Amino acid sequence: MTHPLAAPVPALLPELLPYHRMARVSARHRWWRPVLGTGFVAVACVLVAGLLYALGSALGAARGYPEAADGTVEFGPVPGTALDLLAIASAIPVVLLAVRWAGRRPAGTVSSVTGGLRWPWLGRCVLVALPVLAVTTGAMLLLPTDDAAPSRWAGWEVFGPALAMLVVLVPLQAAAEEYVFRGWLTQAVGAFLRSPWWALVPQAVLFAAAHGWGTPWGFADLALYGVVAGRLTVRTGGLEAAIGLHAVNNLLAFGVSAAVVDGLKSDDTAADAPWQVVALDLVGIALYAAAVLWLARRHPPTRTVPAPAPAPAPVPVPVPPPWPFPGPHPQAHAAHLPVSWAPVPVPAPYADRTDAPGLPPGAAPCTPPPPGATGLPPR
Repeated sequence: MTHPLAAPVPALLPELLPYHRMARVSARHRWWRPVLGTGFVAVACVLVAGLLYALGSALGAARGYPEAADGTVEFGPVPGTALDLLAIASAIPVVLLAVRWAGRRPAGTVSSVTGGLRWPWLGRCVLVALPVLAVTTGAMLLLPTDDAAPSRWAGWEVFGPALAMLVVLVPLQAAAEEYVFRGWLTQAVGAFLRSPWWALVPQAVLFAAAHGWGTPWGFADLALYGVVAGRLTVRTGGLEAAIGLHAVNNLLAFGVSAAVVDGLKSDDTAADAPWQVVALDLVGIALYAAAVLWLARRHPPTRTVPAPAPAPAPVPVPVPPPWPFPGPHPQAHAAHLPVSWAPVPVPAPYADRTDAPGLPPGAAPCTPPPPGATGLPPR
């Protein structure tokens, strides 16, 4: 009997999974699924990008584009940049397919813990990134350069089409890199390790390495960006903050390049940045991170999701024995049956009559005949 003053035992609550642990949100999660998915993402991204370049080269050759020195088709700065951006953007469907097929979970769980991109939150992050990065980008343009030839305005006939292409494709290219590094790789490592920092460091190093080796300053800038973007992703429960920062940064950088003559032909990346540019870039990243964290305290986004409940153990279903019981003594068999299958004794009708138990009301009891009425002598 439970004591009346005993405190009730609280029910066990499900584990709350942060963003980097979302690979475990599926009840079909197994340790080998993140490994299989990582191999699929690496191979499929290369194959899909190669297929796009092959189709673009075939189309360019059919339309009479000239051949470059390396044997590829020379599309020109705007179409060539568009093809490069499309090749990178093709990683988005690859990652979504890996989450769905290898991870056995909804594809949107790589976007955020709510199962999809939170567009209002993404819009807030973009509005925060625009003024911060506009100031730091303008400061970078004021830095002295070693180039002897000054940059020349490309003209609206070149800048206009280039800007239209960049506005459409740069956000997709930036989002694709976030889906691969801050998305899939973070969740793949987080499936094994609880601490978010162990999940953030590998993707940041791989992100920097994917941009090539230029200067130590540029590599460090990219790695630190990867750590900050990954931390914002875990802290806010989704990729929106990282996508907003990446998309605005790349759009401003590509826009500045498109505004000058042959600016889009340059092969320089963030990995080639000198220390002065890196210093200003890190200031912009720090200001953006502080603003997003402040905004997240004012308008807290969903950061965790409950883990799936374990499947209940199957309940054994008793199988009744054959009926009627074999043998001359069914009571002996019934004594060894489970309670649910033992025959239920049925009370005799009208057993409460004291004059003649078992007879219905109004029925006269059967009395024995007097001695001698049967013709037999009394004993």
